[in-house]
Amino acid sequence: MGRPLFFLSEAFRALRRSAAPSIAAIVTIVVTTLLLGVLVPVVLASNDKTQDVRDQIGLNVFLYNDATRAEIDQLASELETLPHVEAVDFVSRKEAVDVLADRVDGELAESLGELNSNPLPPSFAIDIDDPTNLGAVSSLITKTGPAGDRQPISPIVDEVRDARQDASKITRVTGAVTVILAVLAVLLLLASLMLVGNTIRLSIYARRREVEVMRLVGATNWFIRWPFIIEGIIVGLTGAAIAVGILWLGKVTVVDPLSDNLNIVDSLSTMGFLPLVIILVASAMIVSALGSGITLRRFLKV
Repeated sequence: MGRPLFFLSEAFRALRRSAAPSIAAIVTIVVTTLLLGVLVPVVLASNDKTQDVRDQIGLNVFLYNDATRAEIDQLASELETLPHVEAVDFVSRKEAVDVLADRVDGELAESLGELNSNPLPPSFAIDIDDPTNLGAVSSLITKTGPAGDRQPISPIVDEVRDARQDASKITRVTGAVTVILAVLAVLLLLASLMLVGNTIRLSIYARRREVEVMRLVGATNWFIRWPFIIEGIIVGLTGAAIAVGILWLGKVTVVDPLSDNLNIVDSLSTMGFLPLVIILVASAMIVSALGSGITLRRFLKV
């Protein structure tokens, strides 16, 4: 127990002697951990919501109003056998009005009941295994005829609509957001790494005579290195603890009350708070320890 206590006491002594740079490093760790604590749930919630939207993207095959039941059943059987098709649901004209009524509100919803006739055609709602296969399935439903024009696989098919453009936009936006947030997180980690390294460098410079004496009396590199690494870990742990406290306060006072009324805020709870805390504290301690270790390598070279 003597040696670990010695390393720990030396680390605290170094922190007291280099109070100003240590406080600056702790503040940097706090800011970095806070931003990461917000970025991680935002990225997870964004990906989760994007996947929900992607799962809802499919094909709509609109039929002529005079299609018979036998023709509809035959087309349904053909659609179910197509590759990448997971489900085929028939939507009658009455059901189409009910679906539209559920999606609108206010005066527009009231006006639907005043229509003299139903303008909506029957249709098939087709679920695809992956939005990237929308084009392939659509091309199977409307094939190229001998004259080079597009012809549906059944004469009762009036129009085929898909959401390939929406799927492409969702993929591009999500990818851009993920890349931007990832780059920001990396820059924050590098800034923390450099500042912690500068703190340890100042501490080593202030104790350079002591380090030289320890090397002259035969102290190993690891014996010299451990107090500085523990110093970096203490800086990371302190900064992470302060940041976690601020995040918990924000969660209790802002996120939790709003999550009951706003779905977008509720989606931020995709990751539990405890796993997030573990990730943030571990990341802060690892970054701080790395900052110490990388800096020390230069000073301990013979």
